[in-house]
Amino acid sequence: MTVATKPSEASQSQGPTLMQRLIVRPEIGAALGALLVFVFFSIITERFLSPLGIATWLDDSSTLGIMAVAVALLMIGGEFDLSAGVMTASTALVTALLAVHAGWNVWFALLASLLLALLVGAFNGWLVMRTGLPSFIVTLGTFLALQGLNLGVTRLVTGTVQVSGIRSAEGYNSAGWVFASTLNIGEARIQASVIWWIVLTAIAAIVLVRTKFGNWIFAVGGSLTNARAVGVPADRTKIVLFMTTAFAGWVVGSCGILRFASVQANQGVGLELHYIIAAVVGGCLLTGGFGSAIGAAIGALIFGMARQGIVFARWDSDWFMLFLGVLLLAAVLVNNRFQKRAERVRR
Repeated sequence: MTVATKPSEASQSQGPTLMQRLIVRPEIGAALGALLVFVFFSIITERFLSPLGIATWLDDSSTLGIMAVAVALLMIGGEFDLSAGVMTASTALVTALLAVHAGWNVWFALLASLLLALLVGAFNGWLVMRTGLPSFIVTLGTFLALQGLNLGVTRLVTGTVQVSGIRSAEGYNSAGWVFASTLNIGEARIQASVIWWIVLTAIAAIVLVRTKFGNWIFAVGGSLTNARAVGVPADRTKIVLFMTTAFAGWVVGSCGILRFASVQANQGVGLELHYIIAAVVGGCLLTGGFGSAIGAAIGALIFGMARQGIVFARWDSDWFMLFLGVLLLAAVLVNNRFQKRAERVRR
């Protein structure tokens, strides 16, 4: 005698459906949004899909994407870094001052600025974990301190708030090839920052979903108490995450100073909010424990496509801020919905 199986039991035995597997992916909302933005600007302006147009919005997205991916990892771990924007200027200024005014080889100057970035990141993480203060407050203090140092030291050494002339420094050619070269593909000129963006996104995605450290990131962001209870090295994990955002700031700062050969002391101020927005658009929750490195990269891509698409369409650039506000609100609502559905699917 054959016993009929109920449809619900049969579906459960077969595992989650394709739609259910997609729902648990944090970046699915960002991917759909990117597709809509791409199709929209492809229709209304011909320049958007030209080789020069593609290279332009990829270039616009790349430095934002490098930072957004690192910020996304930190947000998944349950923390924020408001010093991420000014860090791009601080590292570029250190590199330029040492190479131009102290006569250092560019590579040694880059290593010094990298060391500074990692020390600041480690300090932020250590202070957050040691004191229990919100990372928002700690990194706001770091942001203000770095901004003051950038302006004060630069004006003291140069008499202005700008450093330039790094192209004449020893080691510039080889360092410039790593951080500021271009790859010609047909008529398109792809900047080195785009390559850095792709490579770092791939590494972050693999670490997040394929390694023990990735599991620790989700654990400390979901519940710090529970993570510690099961033996997760919470302090070390969060300190490394803060150092990761600082490293990303160094990469962006290095790309900028070696490409444009000058840096302003107030550069990068305010961009930390863009990094957070790109991460949220990419699927990260402000409460931590949920998100995606690939999603953050897609969020940055939406930024670049929209910002340059508005330029290509010859609209007033002020409309971009409206787009940004609507995008953020929509992303928060969509992410909360996807996160709740993902929890139901996993059960």
